[in-house]
Amino acid sequence: EADLFACIQAFIHRFVDLSPVFEQLAATYVLLTWLYDRFNELPYLRVRGDAGSGKTRFLLIVGALCYKPIFASGASTVSPLFRILDAFRGTLILDESDFRVSDERAEVVKILNNGNARGFPVLRSEQIERREFDPRAYAVFGPKLVATRGFFEDRALESRCLTEEMGQGRLRPDIPINLPDSWADEARALRNQLLAFRFAHWHRERPTEPLVDRLLEPRLNQVFTPLLAVLNDEGARANLRAFARRLQQQLVSDRGLELEARVLEIIRALAESDEGARLSVKDITGWFADRFGAEYDTKVTTKWIGSVIRRKLLIRTQKSHGVFVIPTSEYPKLALLYEKYGIGDQDPADRPSGEILPTSEATGTDRVDMGDLGDVGTG
Repeated sequence: EADLFACIQAFIHRFVDLSPVFEQLAATYVLLTWLYDRFNELPYLRVRGDAGSGKTRFLLIVGALCYKPIFASGASTVSPLFRILDAFRGTLILDESDFRVSDERAEVVKILNNGNARGFPVLRSEQIERREFDPRAYAVFGPKLVATRGFFEDRALESRCLTEEMGQGRLRPDIPINLPDSWADEARALRNQLLAFRFAHWHRERPTEPLVDRLLEPRLNQVFTPLLAVLNDEGARANLRAFARRLQQQLVSDRGLELEARVLEIIRALAESDEGARLSVKDITGWFADRFGAEYDTKVTTKWIGSVIRRKLLIRTQKSHGVFVIPTSEYPKLALLYEKYGIGDQDPADRPSGEILPTSEATGTDRVDMGDLGDVGTG
């Protein structure tokens, strides 16, 4: 198994320019695709970059090693994807940029949103005899390699992806510009070995609950535990957990730049002030307008801030003495949101106007650099 992992990584390294950790993450993901039907949730492997950054090469090389690869790049429509995935239950290799029509992209997102967890098929109505329509459920659960030029608008879908930014530096000089004729034969030989790996390991129990890291958010645990389960080396698992924790630090830091985080900063500052006897939406709006109002094109109103509190932060408000306030029953939820958005112990009122302190500065950690973590290790 260790030799097989080393051969997979060497094959990827020879043809694709990736950071060291993501290169080994890709090799681990290849192993996962051959055992994916032993799990109930799966992550996606995604590369992001402009044209000419190496996204297609990544899809071709890594995809050629995956279980039953289904190359959907350049497909004229999305409708065949449901049927192919349902029929073959393999690995979808998808270049999202090839689907330029907005309706097609929406259909692709449906496949990705439904395809990471077992039991969520895509429903379609199909015409049968006499022009009647019959509902049909297509199973789209399975591993997926995705290439995009930008971010997904769906934040939940973004959180399911383990992403590498392509084209961030000069191409490694040993990467061939054109693939040699022998690469396909090498990929087929590795797939044969991976099929033997599937025969040998599919029946083994691979529980994920003991691998859960309670320091991570539930979504990140859901993404990483299947990858940890296909690794048998504890050192490799420790390195992968370290990467997951660094990724969580970055996610929290990114959240600190959002509107919701700014509202939470104001709520916390107001709660710790002399005026914090009650957290009224009116006072929160006034403080927010004084601190951040100049940065927004629209007027800061109580209706807008109240909508952020109720709809985005999911904090309940109630009317008291003619004004809407956050009741004390919601305070435990606020404490959890402070942690989620990286609101540190420092009072926001003590910071310069408009400054949001990222988690990386508050904790002394850096943003994720995939090259800093060393080797993920072998299975």
